[in-house]
Amino acid sequence: MRFDRVGTFTYSHEEDTSAFDLVDDIAEDVKEARAQEIMEVQQEISLEKNEEKVGKTFKVIIDKKEAGRYLGRTEFDSVEVDNEVIVHTNKKLAPGDFVNVKITKAYDFDIEGELV
Repeated sequence: MRFDRVGTFTYSHEEDTSAFDLVDDIAEDVKEARAQEIMEVQQEISLEKNEEKVGKTFKVIIDKKEAGRYLGRTEFDSVEVDNEVIVHTNKKLAPGDFVNVKITKAYDFDIEGELV
């Protein structure tokens, strides 16, 4: 299966969950290696999916300005966990603004574009 988005978390005991009483007999380094392996596979898939967005225009909500550029996300992305959209413009934008962005570059977990 080729997922659009994947997040991995290693098992940890959480109070008041049904899994809390399970024996945690997997070494932490093994858990981390397994999570890393999944994310390495997903990195390639994510890059391919992001490359398909190049040349397309998306509605983007601006989250913040950082290092002279705006960062936002499409309507398909959750804040702080999914792709960020790096937006290049000379126009002054504010967090919460919705803008149309034409994607010009793709990275493994982010995309970049220009205001249209």
